[in-house]
Amino acid sequence: MRMIKWQNGTVITPDQTKLPLQEVTLEIKTVEQMAEAIKMLRVRGAPLLGAAAGFGVALAAYHSNAKTKEKLLSELETAGIVIKRQRPTAVNLFWGVDRVLNKAKSVSGAVEEIKAVVIEEAQKIADEDVAQNRAIGKNGSVLIDDGDTILTHCNAGELATVEYGTALGVVRAAWEQGKKIKVIADETRPLLQGARLTTYELKRDGIPVTLITDNMAGYIMSKGLVNKVIVGADRIVQDAVFNKIGTYSVAVLAHEHKIPFYVAAPKSTFDLRCKAADVEVEERKPEEVTHIGGVQIAPNGVKVMNPSFDPTPLKYVTAIITESRVIYNKDFGEFRKGKV
Repeated sequence: MRMIKWQNGTVITPDQTKLPLQEVTLEIKTVEQMAEAIKMLRVRGAPLLGAAAGFGVALAAYHSNAKTKEKLLSELETAGIVIKRQRPTAVNLFWGVDRVLNKAKSVSGAVEEIKAVVIEEAQKIADEDVAQNRAIGKNGSVLIDDGDTILTHCNAGELATVEYGTALGVVRAAWEQGKKIKVIADETRPLLQGARLTTYELKRDGIPVTLITDNMAGYIMSKGLVNKVIVGADRIVQDAVFNKIGTYSVAVLAHEHKIPFYVAAPKSTFDLRCKAADVEVEERKPEEVTHIGGVQIAPNGVKVMNPSFDPTPLKYVTAIITESRVIYNKDFGEFRKGKV
């Protein structure tokens, strides 16, 4: 089932902040509405953000009253800036905007032709994501053995992509091959994407899943209850993988317990121009930590840190699963040369 669709100038996508208790569909008609949905995590997940970014620029094109090519391109550039500034760590957001804008700039025709090309390119991003995720699943499934229990952090499933998922795409592919596997999902504080979204997806699909709190991961590893760890990624740089906050801790624990730690991500998530120290880590509002479900759990005025992502050094990563191949740790040195 597709998580994002274009319908005659409207983007249709689920409101992920309402899951799992309510299934609410968003109808996004403007760039401003798309930006708000991205900022508030109604739309989230690296590959899905790439598609949403493309569709955001497409919304600007579709609803534009520009009469000249120059005016239309200027409006599209402005839309791209608005979208990009919502989540500074998520490289797919930048990639999606830039891909559509570059395509628009390459068109020699008039306004209506540019509009059509922009919408077509945004749709291509979405269509390609589906194929890429299924390829990631197929490539990663060979790493999964019958009987494995797989721990995952946050949500890198269908909800985080256009369809099928990255980390959970590997799980789905292994399950479809008849492998009897189980999943352990970290709840993923502060916004509980593991508890709300990962368990929702897996239960819906009939794949056995057990929910744990984030601080249980070391305990269950020490008891031999985990065979593999698979997570997604929001940006992969020369020396690290950026993913949801807490991923670094899971990677260190997996390394200590000699458990393979895999990252599943499309090549659009790689940003090999930079290192971890160059990346701006998104800092979100304190209320996400001091409140759960709208209920305050911390005293008024307490100081809060709330980074959305952390960088996991590549030495803790066993392999990265992409749509074209599995890249093993011994080959990560190629990243410094800009090669994937």
